[in-house]
Amino acid sequence: MTTDTFLPYCRHVVDDDDIAAVTAVLKSDALTQGPAVAKFEADLSSVVSAKYAVVCSSGTAALHLAALALDIKPGDSVLVPAQTFAATANCIRYAGAEVVFTDVCPQTGLMRPEDLEAALHAHRGRRLRAVFPVHVNGQAADMAGIAAIAKRANLAIVEDACHALGTVVNDDGPVGNCRHSQMTVFSFHPAKTIAMGEGGAVTTNDLALNAKLARLRTHGITRAPQEFVAASEAFDAEGLPNPWYYEMLDLGFNYRACDMQCALGSSQLAKLSRFAAARRKIAAAYESALAPLAPKVCPVERRPGQFVVWHLAAVLIDFDGLGKDRATVMRRLREMGIGTQVNYIPVHWQPYYRSLHGGHPPSLPGAERYYRRCLSLPLSAAMTEPDVTRVVDGLKTVLGL
Repeated sequence: MTTDTFLPYCRHVVDDDDIAAVTAVLKSDALTQGPAVAKFEADLSSVVSAKYAVVCSSGTAALHLAALALDIKPGDSVLVPAQTFAATANCIRYAGAEVVFTDVCPQTGLMRPEDLEAALHAHRGRRLRAVFPVHVNGQAADMAGIAAIAKRANLAIVEDACHALGTVVNDDGPVGNCRHSQMTVFSFHPAKTIAMGEGGAVTTNDLALNAKLARLRTHGITRAPQEFVAASEAFDAEGLPNPWYYEMLDLGFNYRACDMQCALGSSQLAKLSRFAAARRKIAAAYESALAPLAPKVCPVERRPGQFVVWHLAAVLIDFDGLGKDRATVMRRLREMGIGTQVNYIPVHWQPYYRSLHGGHPPSLPGAERYYRRCLSLPLSAAMTEPDVTRVVDGLKTVLGL
């Protein structure tokens, strides 16, 4: 391996002030369910211009909470793009419902309105309840177009924005403001733009959904007197709530995030604009450096009208046309100190989901074409433009360009 510093395809950035924020919690009286949790929720809702935010233990937990909050249940079906991480589909199965996979644009990996329309037509006999469009690599799907179709079909919408914190759509505002959806889900895994170690959140503008999400992340338990059902047990003779009292209104989970995670999250959120600028600068450097390699190698197609905070530096490579094997390319790049990844294997190809289709997954050519060509190059807020030159030079060497 080269003596140069290894460049992973993703890397979190933690500064001294982040460490200090976590240390302050460790020295406090509340390691969990304390003030740092509420602060992070307020910080996040402010950043994305949503009324409410409910933080939880992971992006997967956030997706599951959103499905449960919509009362997704056995007999229901939910539409999910095939080009995503497995969690987007799995949360529907956790709720006992069926997943209907939609195709995506082969150039961006994003669900398009026409993909949703085609899936609705093909599965019109099902009890379709919701659609979970996914924002990919940092770019947002056409939420206005998807919402117009979803409204006609009476579908709820949950945006999977685990890749898209900080992205702004010119006509709609920040991703996460739920202008076109009931809820938006985020992840704060270290691979993402800000890190909490593990962590996720759901944003919404609906007070009832916010309350239900908060209950569901804590075993379905409420301590809010206005929600109590058993009045004779809940209140004393003077009508005051008994100080020990709580009620379990739903079958929930322990999906809480602790104060240490949330303190780190708030500290990282305060640097979002810095991280966004750094990521956008690196993405622009890639776009310029890769331009001479088109059409054999090019960044994913850029959607107009968006200020994109790039989560992944995804490129599309004509491996077949170049006569190159992707696995060999990745191994050779790694020998040069350059980490890469494939994001993601289409979920409908996974053995579990194949088995649900009798071993014969649906044909979704857009997702399949995107997958065959995609490769994620190194991207983080700690990278420099010389790092980009090193990556692109390595890629050219390995591909023989």
